[in-house]
Amino acid sequence: SLAASSAGHPRLLLLLAGTDTAAVPGISAAGSTPAARQRTAAADAELLLLGPQQPRPHALPPLPAGVSPALISHVVAQHLRLDPLVVDLGVPVAPAVPHLRCGATPARCLSGGAAMEPQRVQRLLALGRRWGERLATQGAPLVLAECVPGGTTTAQAVLQGLGVEAAGLVSGSLRQPAHALKAQLVSQGLAAAGLGPDAAPAAVLAAVGDPMQALAAGLLVGAAQGEQPLLLAGGSQMAAVLAVALALMPPQGRPRLLAQVAIGTTAWVAAEASSDLALLLERMAQRWGHPPLAFAAGLRFASCAAAELLAYEQGYVKEGVGAGGLALLWELSGRTPDQLAQACDRACASLRS
Repeated sequence: SLAASSAGHPRLLLLLAGTDTAAVPGISAAGSTPAARQRTAAADAELLLLGPQQPRPHALPPLPAGVSPALISHVVAQHLRLDPLVVDLGVPVAPAVPHLRCGATPARCLSGGAAMEPQRVQRLLALGRRWGERLATQGAPLVLAECVPGGTTTAQAVLQGLGVEAAGLVSGSLRQPAHALKAQLVSQGLAAAGLGPDAAPAAVLAAVGDPMQALAAGLLVGAAQGEQPLLLAGGSQMAAVLAVALALMPPQGRPRLLAQVAIGTTAWVAAEASSDLALLLERMAQRWGHPPLAFAAGLRFASCAAAELLAYEQGYVKEGVGAGGLALLWELSGRTPDQLAQACDRACASLRS
């Protein structure tokens, strides 16, 4: 059910999706190898729902350093008593926890310019709209999170396909984002698709996108009929979702949507020297005439004991599974970022034991 668990209580929706773009060597650190990245979404969903102390069917894939941001998201969800709803939109390995299944396969690699069938994109957009319209009648805030290995590259491709110059601005799971490789794949994909400068958003998604973007953008369009807040928990991937929604909406509807929606990300994304989310959002404002609202959580791990958390401060892990937006929600509840860091330190010790 998409109903809120109680009146005004935030609902957490985690969208899982896959793209064969994640199999490109050197494109992602959401798992050290392409094979490991196939189970990232399943493992993250299980960590979010079950936590570090429970047995989980799929082990977390090895990372170059650090630990999945799903750990942060679990800690916040547990303390704030959120009830996450997990949706599988097409991942290589399904999570072994309760979830909705709305897709069977990952998108194809964006470099071919035919990532998804147009009919699939239309179905996902329509489903998202229906969900958004239903949420618009309930009045409860919604936190939208994602797990899509390879998704920052599809985000860049979709942004550029919609006319936003995003090269060099989009973050990624690698310590140093693979800007040259991303640019090469995006250029190949857009050229293969033969998209013009005024391509329809659905055509851009079908050419170079992923299933999460289609459903999430449709949800934003549908939810714009209501007045409840929508927190897009993530960085550049959520910027791409918002860009698709803005492109789908008539100009007169865009200010209302942007009044409801905010992007919430981590300090590690916001302060990253090798990407620039703020400039990306400025370029979106130039494209559609209205500036998106975005916030960075205050969570930092410099005082933590766990080496896996200290790796965040070294640039190895930055965002994912809604960590930044949920850390913001933690602060809005009256708790401090340092309290969250301490809780994550304890959870990380449980994960290792």
